[in-house]
Amino acid sequence: MSAMASSMVFLAAAVVAVPIFKGLKLGSILGYLSAGIVIGPSVMDWVSEPGTILHFAELGVVLLLFVIGLELEPKKLWKMRDQIIFTGGGQLLLSASALACAVKYFMATSWISAIVIGLAAALSSTAFAIQLMNEQKILKTPPGQKGFSVLLMQDLAVIPILLLVHALSDATGVDTPPWWVSVTTIVGVLVIGKYLLNPFLRLISDYGSSEIMTASALLIVMATALGMQEAGLSMGMGAFVAGILLANSSFKHQLETEIEPFKGLLLGLFFIAIGMNMDLQLLFADPAFIVCAALALVAIKTLIIFSILKLANQTKTDSMRIALMLSQGGEFAFVVMGQAATNSLLEADIANQITLIVGLSMALTSPLVILHSLWFNSRNCPAVYDSQRDTDEPRVIIAGFGRFGQITARILTANHIPFTALDKDAEQIEFVKKFGSNIFYGDATRLDLLKAAGIEQASVLLVAVEREEDTLKICEIVSEEYPHIKMVVRVRNRASVIEISKYQNAELIREVFPSGLKAAENILRHYGYAEAEAKNMCDIFERHDHQLLQKAIEENVDMPQLIEINRKGRAELEQLFTKDIKDLGR
Repeated sequence: MSAMASSMVFLAAAVVAVPIFKGLKLGSILGYLSAGIVIGPSVMDWVSEPGTILHFAELGVVLLLFVIGLELEPKKLWKMRDQIIFTGGGQLLLSASALACAVKYFMATSWISAIVIGLAAALSSTAFAIQLMNEQKILKTPPGQKGFSVLLMQDLAVIPILLLVHALSDATGVDTPPWWVSVTTIVGVLVIGKYLLNPFLRLISDYGSSEIMTASALLIVMATALGMQEAGLSMGMGAFVAGILLANSSFKHQLETEIEPFKGLLLGLFFIAIGMNMDLQLLFADPAFIVCAALALVAIKTLIIFSILKLANQTKTDSMRIALMLSQGGEFAFVVMGQAATNSLLEADIANQITLIVGLSMALTSPLVILHSLWFNSRNCPAVYDSQRDTDEPRVIIAGFGRFGQITARILTANHIPFTALDKDAEQIEFVKKFGSNIFYGDATRLDLLKAAGIEQASVLLVAVEREEDTLKICEIVSEEYPHIKMVVRVRNRASVIEISKYQNAELIREVFPSGLKAAENILRHYGYAEAEAKNMCDIFERHDHQLLQKAIEENVDMPQLIEINRKGRAELEQLFTKDIKDLGR
């Protein structure tokens, strides 16, 4: 089959399978796996060489690790250190130990193989669990944050586990470069990441296009990943380190947004390739063992996570719900199994059995969560914890960080109100960041970048960008996608006021008008009018201008009509001033 035909088969399989499985609340990962099984050698055999496809699709995991690294800000990690170390670390150690002992006893493997399998199976699916917690609206709640800390510890543990597989491969005679090559490479990546990446990205933002920024993001990931691989380390570790180095960068949200489409496609291809490589003959040969092993995996992890959360003072209901959501094996188990089999740490049949068991555990998770929710009524198992949300999450977004936006930012900062700001001027961002502002490089007219900046959690948005067309586009996007978010919008002319006034969630601030009125009042006062007279004349003008503007908004006029309204308005304004002078004369 040609490359084009194979691509069409992959796309068709994903388009058919994923919506069906998401509709059944089984998750997209299981949809990809099932699609791979159907089109692979075990069933239809529509695509050949699944091993080669899997090798290419591992780029999806590399990009996933880069994005995970981007999200691991040092400040966030430090704040959650107790939960990560004790809750997450406890789960990982206890689950890995229990599973390793079970593997050693029931599968009669060596202790090295049992430890590798135990560590791999102890990892949950970050994508799967977070999707479930979001659907249940529990992610930002106290129990949800406990579950998130478990996933965070597992994400941090992926790289050490992969390094352990490499180290154990050395013990089994697999050739790797000398240790000093690995150390030199790591130091080189750290130095380049700290001192060269941000200047490089600033240069690209100043002189490149959006396509070049996308290419730069992919170049950073691929260069670090390949560099680590050549040094005898994993590609995933390179991408993960690159992500962490850029976690506090002004370009964080931009990079995450540029990578996201490639990560999604390649990660989907990775799961399809995993499904293609699954040997269903092993399932048919001993279905009882595979099913019982999957149930045991879910049961062991559920019991351990439930016990840890109970010790962390969570309720029984919340502890059980989070434990079920994290009870499956994860996507990184596929990576570890593949690497262990490649490096001869595991026999291919055993690695394939574990892959089947992990896939089946994923299939069990959503039904178990649904059954748990049905078992408990809403009083015992509340679905929403809006009153207990994470208060440190920014509720304000500032789009455009020029002088106008900075005034709001300074007042928010002085009152300890967190915010996230976006701007397209890299030099401006670099300067403002010296004063401690939380600002990132990014185009606020892009919905994906607004999402990366946290628009879904925001309650108010300040639109303070320089270009009027950008202002209009942002207002249109936010009004359509997030009508509940209040927008405070900087506008520069009457035409923009008329255009933006159609959005019910927009509150308009005319940039020049208030200061122009104040200047006029001062001019009249210095000219010789009394202070009260000067203020009264400006008040008359302001009320009259507001009435003209409201008339233009109600009639939805075009530019020629607006000019005509303003022309007539000048005559009316002269009459008002004349009448006012006469009234004062009386």
